[in-house]
Amino acid sequence: MRHIYLERIKRLQAIAQAGLTYTPNPFDRERFEELATLSHQLMADLVGLSQARIEDFYLEEKGYPTPKVDVRGVVLQDDRFLMVREVFDGCWSLPGGWADVGLSPAENVVKEILEETGFEAEPVRFLGVLDHSLHPHPLTPCHIYRLFIECRLTGGSARTSVESTAVDFFSLDQLPPLSVNRITEPQLQRLYQQLQQVHAPAFFE
Repeated sequence: MRHIYLERIKRLQAIAQAGLTYTPNPFDRERFEELATLSHQLMADLVGLSQARIEDFYLEEKGYPTPKVDVRGVVLQDDRFLMVREVFDGCWSLPGGWADVGLSPAENVVKEILEETGFEAEPVRFLGVLDHSLHPHPLTPCHIYRLFIECRLTGGSARTSVESTAVDFFSLDQLPPLSVNRITEPQLQRLYQQLQQVHAPAFFE
């Protein structure tokens, strides 16, 4: 139920932000500002953060609200996934992160793999996109679309970064503790199945 309430609160926040972006009426602006404050209060109560933290999170959000985009590089070598141990929680995920403005999804994923693992890579094919809110991830104040792109290593060597404390390869039957805010075991299983089908269409929700 907490996930359901969070999605409703996100929708209220999005309506408030869109209203503040487009309304020319000062009286409506006051109403949208109040709606935004109420959504921040509700979200703070739900996720266990202070209202100030929630407001700081949305401070940079301007214009019409849209989902954030996260890109993940999927490298399968010798039947094992390339993974990184995240500084954030000490658990493991596929290399990747928020998409940077000015770069294509393919350029973003190549950059993330190099920065987080030390390996050079090239994109092979788009595997699919998942909606963060439709999976058992921890609660988050933003709506996220996660893109998965199959990549092939072309050079470099394993090294850590400011975002990763270890780099390694893991098979599905020997997975390490996963950073479940970024990836889950069922999602890795789905990606593995997708990789086995060269001509499979990309999945989406």
